Formats: sequence, structure tokens, C-alpha cells
Amino acid sequence: MKKVLFITYFWPPSGKASLHWPLKMIKYLPDFEWEPTVLTVNEDTFYQKDETLLKEISPRLKVIKTGTIEPFNIYRKLLGKRKDEPLVASESMSQTKKSFNHQLSLWIRMNIFVPDARAGWFFPCVKEGKKLLSKNKADTIISIGPPHTAHLLGRRLGSIFKIPHIPVFIDPWADIVYYKDFNRSRLTQSLDKYMETNVINKAKEIVFITETMKKDYIKKYPGIRDKSHVLYWGYNEDDFSEIEKKISGYETDEELITHAGNLYDYNNPVLFWEYLKSEISNGRNIKIKFIGTISPKINEMLQKTGISKNVEYLGFLPYSEMLEELLKSDILLMMVNEKRHVPGKLFEYLRTGKPIIAFGNDNEEVKKILGEANAGRIFNFNENVREFFDTAAGYKRYKTNFSVIKKYDRKNIAEELTKILNKSIN
Repeated sequence: MKKVLFITYFWPPSGKASLHWPLKMIKYLPDFEWEPTVLTVNEDTFYQKDETLLKEISPRLKVIKTGTIEPFNIYRKLLGKRKDEPLVASESMSQTKKSFNHQLSLWIRMNIFVPDARAGWFFPCVKEGKKLLSKNKADTIISIGPPHTAHLLGRRLGSIFKIPHIPVFIDPWADIVYYKDFNRSRLTQSLDKYMETNVINKAKEIVFITETMKKDYIKKYPGIRDKSHVLYWGYNEDDFSEIEKKISGYETDEELITHAGNLYDYNNPVLFWEYLKSEISNGRNIKIKFIGTISPKINEMLQKTGISKNVEYLGFLPYSEMLEELLKSDILLMMVNEKRHVPGKLFEYLRTGKPIIAFGNDNEEVKKILGEANAGRIFNFNENVREFFDTAAGYKRYKTNFSVIKKYDRKNIAEELTKILNKSIN
């Protein structure tokens, strides 16, 4: 079998959602004559843990874990948190909080740690990667980012051992939406741009998880057109079958609206909250569930509108429990960060068959995916949502076309990845 080394910061038992793509690719690649090995970090100390994901890892899979220099311990100290206390992504990136220590931590994150707060992983990982590849050379290296430090590692190890490198971009790099409204120095931005350019130009093949991101990068780097590919995030069919049997016959008198993921300050559909307030005031039995984290700004908005009494905050849930909540819902709520963003949760949402109401400005790609599957609608953040609910049949008119979404099953996506891997060594 041909051999591929995956460099991914997030790995079970980390509960970070972005590990699901590499986890499933690694699971299915041996079916297509590629043997994976994983290079990761000893422990992700930022996100909650999901121990249930450990059962997804084959006992035959070789996983090498390395040390790292962890800046989030400094962040915890600045905010008076315990060393072992999980951090909240939407809170740590919020600009609503005005305390000096919080603002200082944001400035340090945006200007000192380049390309990201996992930069301290670079040297320990290069050291272990060199040991690994000296004894057991791979045919290709795949890096998963963010954190984009992983791409620097893939580039470095690929250069040392003359191995093709394939970066997988889950999010953009130098102009990622998380940097919106933050003050980054010109030096920081120049260094970030230099790193991105170096990785992009030297990569043998490049994978993006959205068409819009691919087009954006080709516009910036025209020379990468022939080596750029799109593999959507997808969903895993096997994860749904048992859960659907488990909740068969589930009913409730409430209309359940569920959001899964992190809500940041800039993901705030004000008119939607106001619509829900009006409907609840008129006696409609609506309940909103949030899985994940919510920024202080949005939490404050829910308090002001008076609908917080109809809100249930579930926090972090193990993956299977999260899917169960989605399948029990009547409507699934999704936020789209920017026009290049296709949330990974979209594909799990699609597989549930539940109507989807999404918010995101000028995102034609999500609009197209929802339309092709007849699964729901995307609105701009400042757009009135009444049409979604009040037209004939309301949101129940959206009936997902499962024959359309089968192409997003990760088994099929893994097969497409093997074609890119084969291309990289030819």
C-alpha cells in the first residue's frame, strides 16, 4: 500500500469539530490502497474532550503525538482561569469584553503568535516528524489547517524528505474571517502572507473545502489553478443509522430550533431573534437549543429580547449526542461566517432531513447547496425571515432530496481524495 502522513493538530479525544474530516478520511483510505499515519499533538487543551471518538481509531493506525509550547496557559492565567479549565472559543475571540487582560490577550493572539496560537507546536513536531520519516518514509504528506501551523509543518517536512505536500484548507489563512475588526500590525500581516504564499506555491496539490475558497485563492495565486481541488466536508452515513433507530417515534409539543457550533459576535441575526420574540409573545410554543458556545454579545441580545426563557444551553455534547439533538429538532439554525464559508455542520444538517434556516451575507455556494437539495434557505443577516415561516406550508415545504446529498457521504469523498493522492505521486 502507498503511505500518507496526516499532520493534524486536532485528534481524539479532542472534541473539536474540524477533526471529523481527517478522522473519517483516515478510516476509509485503506479501502483505496493508502495506508495513513498520523502526526498530532499530545493534548488539545483548548477544547472540550469527546472520549467517544476514540472508538473510531483503528488499533492498526500508527499515531505519533508530540509536545508543544501551549500559549493558552498564559491566556488562562491572564483571565484567572484554572490550568485545566476548558476555554470558550466564542468568548475568547469576543470584543464585547472590555477588561484590560482580555484585550491584552487578544492583541497578543493577533500579533505575536503567527500564523496562529499553535505556533509553539512547530519545532517539537518537526523533530518527531524527522524521526518518523527517517525510518518510515511516506509517499505524500497531508496537512489539515487551521491551525495553519500544520501547513508550515507539512511544507517543512516535505522539503526535508522530498515528499509531495497537500495542504487541506478548512478555512482561509491570511485573511480568515476571525481577524475581522482586529488590529493586526503590518509586520504580522506581512509575515502571515509570506508564510501562506510559500506553502501555496510549493504544494504539489491543494484541497479546499469550498468552491468559493478555491476561486478566491486562484484569483490571488493564478498559478495554482491546475493543482487546486474541492472536497466538501461531508457527513458520515454510519453515524446516523443507529441514532435514527434510537429516537424512532420521538415526539414533542414544542417547535424545536437547534443551532450546533460556536456563535461569535459577528453571527448575530437580530431580525430573527425579534421574529421569534413576536411569535412567542403570540403564544407559539417555540424552544431554541444551543449546542456549543455563544458569544457574550449574542447572549446579551437574547436576554434583551426576552426570549432567553425559551432557550436551553446544552454546551458541548459528545458527537453522537449532538446528532441525536439535531434529529429531534424541527428546524436547524446555521450561521455562515462569510461568502467563502460552507459550514461543516451543513452536511450533517442536510443528512437529518430537517428544514434549515441559515444566515450569511452574499453566500451563493450555501444557497446553491440548499437549493439543489430543497433543504432550506439562507438569509442575509439584516433580512426579514417571515417568508421562511409564513408562506404556504411554512418551513415544512422543504423536503430534503436524499438522492442529491449522497455525494457528500465521506466514503465517497475519501475515494475522491485518493485520486488526488495518486496524482501527487505521478
